[in-house]
Amino acid sequence: MMDMTLTTNEFQQIQSLLYQKAGITLTEQKQTLIVSRLSKRIRHLGLPSFQAYYDLVVNGVDSGELTQMLDLLSTNKTDFFREPVHFEFLKAQIIPTLSPSKHIRIWSSASSSGEEPYSIAMTLLDAVPDPSQWNCKILASDLSTRVLAKAARGVYEDERVLNLPPEMVKRHFLRGNGGQRGYVKVKPKVRQMVIYRRINLMDESFPIQSLLDVIFCRNVMIYFDRPTQAKLMAKFFRYLKPGGYLFIGHSESLQWIDHPFTYVAPTIYRKSV
Repeated sequence: MMDMTLTTNEFQQIQSLLYQKAGITLTEQKQTLIVSRLSKRIRHLGLPSFQAYYDLVVNGVDSGELTQMLDLLSTNKTDFFREPVHFEFLKAQIIPTLSPSKHIRIWSSASSSGEEPYSIAMTLLDAVPDPSQWNCKILASDLSTRVLAKAARGVYEDERVLNLPPEMVKRHFLRGNGGQRGYVKVKPKVRQMVIYRRINLMDESFPIQSLLDVIFCRNVMIYFDRPTQAKLMAKFFRYLKPGGYLFIGHSESLQWIDHPFTYVAPTIYRKSV
C-alpha cells in the first residue's frame, strides 16, 4: 500500500538533501511541490512512501536516482531573449571589445531547455560581420539531464518564438512540415556554437579549461541562501578573465553578500581588469 502523505520528518530529510547536493533552499511552503513532483516517480518505482524513496536515493546502489530526484525538483522556466538588456549589452558593449582577437567564450550556467544559450548564439551571429572568422564557443550547463536533452535537440513549439521578430525567426529557425508542423528547430549554425554539459554549481570545481569572457547565471541564486550565493560568486570569479562580465537575474542582487565583482549596472557585474 502506497502512502503519498509527506510527513514533516520526510520533508526535512528531502529539504536537507536538496540543500546539501544542489544548494537549493526549500521553504516549508514547498511541501506540496515535493508531493506533486515526486509522487509519480515513487509510484513508478513501486515504493510505499516518501521515506522509502529517500532511503533509496541516499543508500541505494543506483546513484542515478539522485540525479532523477534533482531533475524533478529543479525548476526550469525560461524564454528566448528573456531579460533582453543582457543581450543588448553583449552586442553593444562586449563583442566590439573582442573584435581584435575574434575569440569569445561564454558560459550559460543554468541553461534549462536551451533558450538562453541559443539566444546568446543568435546574438553573436547577428552582431559579428563574418561569424566564420570568429572562434565562438558557448558552454551550456544545467543540473537537469532531462532539460539538457531537450536543449540539445533544439526543437520548440511554434508559440515559443511568437514574440521574436519574424526576420530573426527566419534567420535562425527551420519551420516543421508534416508531422513536425507546429514546431521550429534551431538551425545547425546556431546549435553548433553550443556545447551542453551537466554541471552542478555546488561542485568545488568545474570542467572548464580556459577563462571565460562572460558568465550568465540568471534566476538561479533565488534558490540559494546567502552563504551559498557568496561561495558561487567566488567560484565564478575564478573562471572569468580579467575584465569578464557576470549577468544575474532581474530579481537578484549581489548587494547583500560578500563578492569580488565590480558593479556595472543593475544585474551586470565585472571582474576588474
